[in-house]
Amino acid sequence: MTVAVFDEPAADAVPDCSAFVATEAESGVRRLLLLVSGIECASCIQAIERALKAQPGVVEARVNFTTRRLLIRWRGGVERGDELAALVARRGFGVTPFDPAASQDEGDGQERELLRALGVAGFASGNIMTLSVAVWGGLAEMGEAMRGLHYWFSALIALPAIVYAGRPFYRSAWNAVRQGHVNMDVPISLGVLLATAMSLFETVRGGEHAYFDAAVCLLFFLLAGRYLDLRARGRARAAAAHLLSLGVRSAKVVRDDGWVVETPVSELAPGMTLLVGAGEKIAADGLVSEGASDIDMSALSGESRPVPVEPGTRIFAGTVNATAPLKVRITAVGEATVLAEIVRLMETAEQGRARYVVLADRAARFYAPVVHGLALLTFIGWMLAAGEWQPALLNAVAVLIVTCPCALGLAVPAVQVVASGRLFRRGVLLKSATALERIAEIDTVVFDKTGTLTLGRPQLVDADAIDRQALRLAAGIAKASRHPLSRALSLADPDAPLPGEVREQPGCGLEAVVDGVTVRLGSRLWCGVLAEAGPEDAGSEIWLTRPGHEPVRFTFQDRLRPEAAKVIAKLREAGCRIVLLSGDRHEVVSRLAREVDIDDWQAGCLPADKVRRLNSLAAAGSKVLMVGDGLNDAPALAAAYASMSPASAADISQVAADAVFQGETLMPVAETLKVARAARRLVRQNFALSILYNVVTVPLAVAGFVTPLVAAIAMSASSVMVVGNALRLQWGARR
Repeated sequence: MTVAVFDEPAADAVPDCSAFVATEAESGVRRLLLLVSGIECASCIQAIERALKAQPGVVEARVNFTTRRLLIRWRGGVERGDELAALVARRGFGVTPFDPAASQDEGDGQERELLRALGVAGFASGNIMTLSVAVWGGLAEMGEAMRGLHYWFSALIALPAIVYAGRPFYRSAWNAVRQGHVNMDVPISLGVLLATAMSLFETVRGGEHAYFDAAVCLLFFLLAGRYLDLRARGRARAAAAHLLSLGVRSAKVVRDDGWVVETPVSELAPGMTLLVGAGEKIAADGLVSEGASDIDMSALSGESRPVPVEPGTRIFAGTVNATAPLKVRITAVGEATVLAEIVRLMETAEQGRARYVVLADRAARFYAPVVHGLALLTFIGWMLAAGEWQPALLNAVAVLIVTCPCALGLAVPAVQVVASGRLFRRGVLLKSATALERIAEIDTVVFDKTGTLTLGRPQLVDADAIDRQALRLAAGIAKASRHPLSRALSLADPDAPLPGEVREQPGCGLEAVVDGVTVRLGSRLWCGVLAEAGPEDAGSEIWLTRPGHEPVRFTFQDRLRPEAAKVIAKLREAGCRIVLLSGDRHEVVSRLAREVDIDDWQAGCLPADKVRRLNSLAAAGSKVLMVGDGLNDAPALAAAYASMSPASAADISQVAADAVFQGETLMPVAETLKVARAARRLVRQNFALSILYNVVTVPLAVAGFVTPLVAAIAMSASSVMVVGNALRLQWGARR
C-alpha cells in the first residue's frame, strides 16, 4: 500500500516532481514515477539506471522501454525527487511526472519523427541516385566540370537531408559521448558524417570519390530498419500500453452533502464514493456500496461474459460498468490498483535481465571499443596497402556500419516481448524476468488440488441437516479464511458474526476463542476427530470441535477445472512428469487422481511436506514447475524452480509465483510451457543469425568488398530478420 505525500516542491529544482512522490507505508521508502523522453536504445537505459543507482540512498532505478516509465525508489526526504529527476535531465533526457496518456503520445511522437526522417531520406536518396546514375552512365566523360556540377547538385540535396534525417542517431550518440561512454549510434553517426565529409571534400577539390548517395541511402536504410523495429516492438508490447490506456482522466465523486462533483483521478482517495454510470469506466478499485449491475471484466481477465455485482462486491479500475448506475466506495487508487499492478507485472517481465539478456548485454558492451579498433586497423591497413586515404576511409566507414550490434541487441528482447504479449492475450501475466527461461527447462509439473486442479468453489452438502447453532458458529469462524472450503461454509450463513479472535494455521484450519473456550474448525487431524466420529468418504470435509459438544462434520463437493485432464495429457505429451500434492484426505485425492490420470500423488501434505517433496525432486535432478493457489502453497511456490498461480489465489501465493493466469481453465499452464520452449528456440536462432551475420559481413568489409551503402542495407536487414524471426511466435499463435 502506498500513501501519497504532498509537500511544497523545491523552488530551484528542475523539473518540479516533489508533489508526485509517494511513500510506501510498509517501509517508508519514497517512490517516484517519471516519463523519460529521448531514450533511443538499451545504452540510454543503462546510463540512466547507473547514474541513479550511484546516488546515496537510491534503492531501485528501473526504466521500462515500452512506456518510457522510470521508477525511482530511495530512502530519504521527499525533496530528493526533484534532485534525482534533475540528474536524469542533465544527461540530455526529457523528464516529466509520469502520465499514461503522455507516454502513449511520446511513443507516437517518436514514430512520427522516424517516419518524417525516413521520408526525407527516401526523397533525397531517390533524387541523388538519379544524378549518380547519370555520372555512372558516362555523363562524366563530358568533362570534370559536368561531373563536379552533378556532385554539387547532389551535395545541395544531401546535406540538408543528412542533417535532418540523421537527428535520431546524432542525438543518441551525443548523449552517450557526453556521459562518457559509447553506444551503437556512435559508430553509425561517425560513419555517416565521415562519408559525408569525405564526399564534400572531394567535391570541393574536384575529385572523383563523392559518395553522397551512399551516405543518404545509408540513413534511409538505417531509418527503415529502426522504424520497422519500433513498429514491431509496438505491436508486440501493445498489451501494457493498452492497459495504461484503460484508465480515465476524471470521475464523479459523491460528496457528503449529496452533490456529485467531477474530480481528476489524481485527486481520488480511499474512502471516497464514486458514482459510475452505465457504460462508464471505473476509475479506482473499490466495493459496490449501492446498486446492482454487470461489469465487463474482459480487459483484465479476458472473460467475455459480464460479471454481476451487488453491494459488497469488489470491482477494479479499468473495467466497464455495463448496465446500471453504481455507487462505489474507493479502496485503492493510482499505483495501488489491480490495473497498475498488472502493468507493473508486464513491465517486470519485459525489462528484466534474464540469462540470455545478460549475455547479449555483455556482448554489446564490448562492441564499441572492438568495432572502433577494427575500423582503425582497417584504415591503417588500407593506407599501408593502397597508399591512398580515400579507399582506406571508405572501408573503415563500412566496417563501422556493418558491425552495428542491433541484431544482437534485439535477439532476446524481441522474443521476450512477443512471448509476453502472446501469453497476456491468453490470460497469463509474467511476474519474473526469468520466468519464461526457467519454465522452458522444466521436466516435472506439481499440482495442488483444491483451487488449482479444481475450481476451488466447493458447495456445502446437506446444509439443512446440520445443527443451526453449529452451522452459524462455523460460518462466522470461516469468514476469517480465504480457503475455498471456508468461503463455501461462510456463504451458508452470510449473517453469522465473526468471533473477535481467530488464528489460522496453514494446512490445518482455524482456531477461535468463543465465550472463553477454544473452538477449532479444520481438518480431521487438526481437530482431533477420531475415525469413529464419521465416515471417510471421497468428499471434502472440515470439522468443528468445541468442548462439551459432539464434533460436527461439514462435507463439500467441488468440480474439476475445465479441460484439466486434457491439460495434464498435453503436459505429459510434452515430456513432463505429473505429480499431485494435496493437503486433503487420502480418499478425496485418490478419486481426483484417478479422474485426471495422475499416478504419482500424495495426500495429507502440510506446507513443509510439499517443500520437502520439491526439494527431493530437485535433488534428483528434476526441474519442477509448481502450480498452486492456497496459503499453504506459498512456500512450495517459492521453493520450486518455477511456479504459476491462478488469479483466484491467495495474495501471498500470487506474490510467490512467477506467473499468474486468469480464467477457470488450466490450459494457460500448457500454453505457457509451449510458448516458453518456443521462445527459447527462437532466442537461440536469433543468436545464431546474429553471429552468422557478423562472421560473413565483417571480413568482407575489412577486405573492401562492402561499400557503406551495402553495409547499411545489410545491417538493417539483420535487425529486421531478427525481429521477423521473433514475430513467428506471434504468427504461430494466430494460426
